[in-house]
Amino acid sequence: MSEEKTYESAVDRLDEIISRLDSGDAQLRETLDLCAEAKTLIEFCAAELSAVDQGLKELKLDELARSLAPGTVPAGEPQLEPVPDPVPDQPPVPGDDEVPF
Repeated sequence: MSEEKTYESAVDRLDEIISRLDSGDAQLRETLDLCAEAKTLIEFCAAELSAVDQGLKELKLDELARSLAPGTVPAGEPQLEPVPDPVPDQPPVPGDDEVPF
């Protein structure tokens, strides 16, 4: 392939190879060469998909980290007030008119 190899160009070439193999017109040596080329293209496509998958995972992790950062709220989400920690049960504090003895 003389053009820059992209996922899309690799898939297009794989389609061409499959068509050629399906036609039954390829000779033995050509079939071997086409299969070798197809293997290389499949490995390239798998690596590209893996890289894109990793990039998406990193974007989601970045998004999650931003949403968990204090004082930040994801776009479209309502701002919620923090819920105070519950105070353990304590006896009432005596007022001015109450004498503890």
